[in-house]
Amino acid sequence: MLKYNLVMKKFKYLFLPIGLVAVIFGMATYFYKIDPEMLAKISFYLDLANPSMRVVHIQEGLRKEEVAEVVAKKLNWDEQDKSNFINAHLALSDTNLEGKYFPKTYVIHKDESPMEVSNTMTEEYSKQVEKVKNKIKQPKRIINDDTALKIASIIQREAGGKSDMRLISGIIWNRIFNGMKLQVDATLQYAKGSEEEGWWQRVSPDDKKIDSDYNTYLNKGLPPSAIANPGIDAIYAAYNPIDTDCLFYIHDKNRKIHCAETYEEHKQNIDKYLK
Repeated sequence: MLKYNLVMKKFKYLFLPIGLVAVIFGMATYFYKIDPEMLAKISFYLDLANPSMRVVHIQEGLRKEEVAEVVAKKLNWDEQDKSNFINAHLALSDTNLEGKYFPKTYVIHKDESPMEVSNTMTEEYSKQVEKVKNKIKQPKRIINDDTALKIASIIQREAGGKSDMRLISGIIWNRIFNGMKLQVDATLQYAKGSEEEGWWQRVSPDDKKIDSDYNTYLNKGLPPSAIANPGIDAIYAAYNPIDTDCLFYIHDKNRKIHCAETYEEHKQNIDKYLK
């Protein structure tokens, strides 16, 4: 009996850290929204206890320069590393990876190269897009993935929240099918954004004259690339818009959306909710 008690005491102290691990695991999954499937593939000593690992949280709606800055702070990158990440598409002979750095919480080794981090995030984007497409059993229309990405990025920047994303998607699609200019402020922000002045500056009336392919007030159709990295809800909205007759929308001072079918109704909404 004495021997049994001594053994149980040893196991007591063994079980304590195991229980603590379970608590940490649960908190990490809940608060940081870490993919449980990913965590299951990595040992405890590697992903949580190993000082070589870094938890990197990428929020929705950042442009690639902002993503590079977040990762750089966690992995201690220099300016060349950030540049390599931002221009990773050149090594892949791709036009642009903007929009494909899927926003979530990652567990990344501190010595991973910019290309490795880029690959991890873009692969996650591809996986999430497939999940969205599989979720929509009977799509309302056949949607090109590149087109959906551009629309999703606009939705992410324009929406007041998840609840109005599918409505904004429907309005954007309506304007495209009607041959209208999109006239989206977020594309102007992308066109004028800079590290010195800020990536998402407030838009002024003069900005509508900016000479840029991203200026959707001057140019018909979608911008040349995505303007931000959208989350799963914006991606879903791009592939699954709400059926609506609206062609215009605004957000009031409380970020509540108001849409209109005609320009006259749109002007009335502006007078009612924004003045």
